[in-house]
Amino acid sequence: MQISKDLVASIHYTLKNADGEVLDTSEGQEPLHYVHGAQNIVPGLEKELEGKTTGDKLSVAVEPIDGYGEYNAELIQELPKDMFAGVDTIEVGMEFQAQTPEGGMQIIEVKSIDGDKITVDGNHPMAGQTLHFDVEITDVREATKDELEHGHVHSEGCDH
Repeated sequence: MQISKDLVASIHYTLKNADGEVLDTSEGQEPLHYVHGAQNIVPGLEKELEGKTTGDKLSVAVEPIDGYGEYNAELIQELPKDMFAGVDTIEVGMEFQAQTPEGGMQIIEVKSIDGDKITVDGNHPMAGQTLHFDVEITDVREATKDELEHGHVHSEGCDH
């Protein structure tokens, strides 16, 4: 069976940056299971997996536009500390959810603290990077009705 829309693909992967540093891997763990076409993985990788079958191995370079996007300097903002009401201690590296102007949710990371001024970055940590994946397809199967309705693979213990 070939990977195509609405099928569940299972993959082992290693993700590296341009310097060859491992950023993420499924090595030593269960494969990653995802519903193809449901935007569960970065678009560039999903596109390259289309049509592949169990046992296929490939190396893929995903450019930022098809990964986590280009780095956007406009997503760095300096905010007054009082915008973090209810948070007793703010530290560099902390992440918060923020509402976008369009009403969606976005993760922001605290980059620096200068008195009552907090600098945050709304870019994904891998924004602007070319992503280098080594992938092995371990299984391709039909998705269940529930998986298609929910847009993700149901694993053991899934409670909806």
